[in-house]
Amino acid sequence: MDSSARKVEHTVNSAAFPRQFARTRRFSLGVPRQFTVSPDGSRVLFVRTGSGTDAVGRLWQFEHGKEQLLADPALLVGNGSGEVPEEERLRRERARERSVGVVSYATDDAARVVAFALSGALWAVRTDGGAPFSVPAAGPVVDPRPSPDGRHVAYVSRRCLHVVDLAGADRQLARAEGPDVSYGLAEYVAAESMNRMRGYWWAPDSRHLLVARVDTGPVERRYTADPADPTKPPRAVPYPAAGTPNAEVTVQLRSLEGGRIDVQWDRQACEYLVAAGWDAQGPFLTVQSRDQRILRTLTVDPATGATELRHERTDPAWVEIVHGTPARTATGELVLPEDDGDTRYLTVGGRRVTPRGLQLCEVLGVEGEQVLFTASEDPLETHVWRHEPGRGNRRLSRGPGRFTGVGRGGTVVLAGVTPRGAEARVLREPAAGSERDQDAPYEVIRSFAEEPSVTPRPRHLTLGERQLRGALFLPSWHEEGTGKLPVLLDPYGGPGMQLVGRARGWFTCVSQWFAEQGFAVLVVDGRGTPNRGPAWEKTIHGDQLTPALEDQIDALRAAAGHCGDLDLARVAIRGWSFGGFLAAGAVLHRPDVFHAAVAGAPPTDMRLYDTHWKERFLGHPDEQPENYARCSLIGHGHLLSRPLLLVHGLADDNVAAAHTLRFSAELLAAGKPHSVLPLPGATHLPADDAVNEQLLFFQRDFLREALKGRTEED
Repeated sequence: MDSSARKVEHTVNSAAFPRQFARTRRFSLGVPRQFTVSPDGSRVLFVRTGSGTDAVGRLWQFEHGKEQLLADPALLVGNGSGEVPEEERLRRERARERSVGVVSYATDDAARVVAFALSGALWAVRTDGGAPFSVPAAGPVVDPRPSPDGRHVAYVSRRCLHVVDLAGADRQLARAEGPDVSYGLAEYVAAESMNRMRGYWWAPDSRHLLVARVDTGPVERRYTADPADPTKPPRAVPYPAAGTPNAEVTVQLRSLEGGRIDVQWDRQACEYLVAAGWDAQGPFLTVQSRDQRILRTLTVDPATGATELRHERTDPAWVEIVHGTPARTATGELVLPEDDGDTRYLTVGGRRVTPRGLQLCEVLGVEGEQVLFTASEDPLETHVWRHEPGRGNRRLSRGPGRFTGVGRGGTVVLAGVTPRGAEARVLREPAAGSERDQDAPYEVIRSFAEEPSVTPRPRHLTLGERQLRGALFLPSWHEEGTGKLPVLLDPYGGPGMQLVGRARGWFTCVSQWFAEQGFAVLVVDGRGTPNRGPAWEKTIHGDQLTPALEDQIDALRAAAGHCGDLDLARVAIRGWSFGGFLAAGAVLHRPDVFHAAVAGAPPTDMRLYDTHWKERFLGHPDEQPENYARCSLIGHGHLLSRPLLLVHGLADDNVAAAHTLRFSAELLAAGKPHSVLPLPGATHLPADDAVNEQLLFFQRDFLREALKGRTEED
């Protein structure tokens, strides 16, 4: 079959991809997730939808190699309000939740009692038999969590914290004193920028709780309306933009008998509550200074609320938050990260236990003296490791991919994305003193996710003097040396996310789809992206645009040296969120390299973004205004000379639509033609299947038209 025939065949095959991409919610439906392992390691709980196109989550148990359905929302119809409380809707948006039904759950310590919210109602099920049962609650339920002994369930309703026993006796532990106050919920910056999604923690004795109180009174309000329905009133959202006041977050110790003790720490020095917990050694907090250069681990006296400094990390740029830390072993040794030059180490009791070059990503859990964690020794892969005194570190996940996991009782669930797609495997550890056979089979928890109609074919490259990791996607029908291809850069390129790896994520499928449309697609992770070490991450301190843009350009030129079919006279760039910011910045500042751009949900004015995220990289805008001016697209609109498509959801409460609307107004005032595609009702990640399907076609057609007829002289 010649190349023209292959092109027709693959064009037809890829035509179905946008619809599949949309209806599978980026291939997330049908993938098992949110794993919990019982103390003895015999049972695994998880959530999974019914198929690759079914969006309804169900609760499952995996035991002795068999699956058992514990809760199916279809069988629980008729209970609850039928509406998701606003606080829960925001939690799901923060977590980028794409399903409905049972989307999250929590268990007691024995993993025998499971609680979950469904349409605002509180439900529970016992894993040792019996049907799910409703538990009377005082109102719409958010974030229900059983006590360690399984006798009670705590939950938040209308911003108040309640505890109910399974027989239905409810008590209100903490009452919100006004409309701006909440108990037991994470504030905006905690959920969006610190990865702290919860606001209360049970004590091991099941009689006390550590509770966050949030007062958003000082926070600026934003008003989100639906222009497509002018009859709907606007919704007020507390949003702490860079340089403005944060919510006031305090912590209390509450008892089931009604007792209250205020936890005391120097909130003027450290106003951010980054993490908290309560283990066998007692309650603890992690707090951070406003400039994020100090991170303190504090122990809490449960009798008085007084705190004591246990550890302090400092950094002249910022102290990176590592999820899962601090933690403590059974003997009370602190488990913490430590940054030194080009390596982020894992430390236990103040001792480094990982080698140079192995980058700590996350601490997954501590059991006894063992620490389960993820780390990266190759930027293209992330693996699950276990540290055990006397045995050192062992990598548990095998084969290429990006893995995470959860472990208990000698069992580890390894969940990740591999070149074959999403996988979840159960590893049963051998008895103490024996070694696991590395060829022994895992138990597999099935995924119902659909196989993409487009198969990614990345060519992994190491590019330029900074050894940038990149992936080049060429059309499957293209024969190298037979003709030039227009180039499409498809990055994220910013902190917190890697796109390049030995794994088939949804983004690799999208990049290959654009390749099948006739582009050579290049994806590059530049400076500031994670898992290349602290020095790599912090090269963007004070300037989030210039290094990121330089890396894309250097990688493009280096990739052209690897593949002579890249037409550097026809180069486009597309991206979303930070990637959208990078795409728009590319055509503004380097039109000599980039000839068209699609910018989705781009933060164009750095002062409009939230305090914790933006001040981390650029400082306080009143103290370092030059950093905000340098990185913002606002103020540089007069430079536009290339075709630019701006896409934005009008209900986006992360990157507000004002970013795009103000930038568009500036471009118009400067006489700079551009295109704007507003998405009514869409949040930061559009949820409407029809929108997500057509958006791919719309971008493709815009880029084709923008690059059509270009030559080297243009």
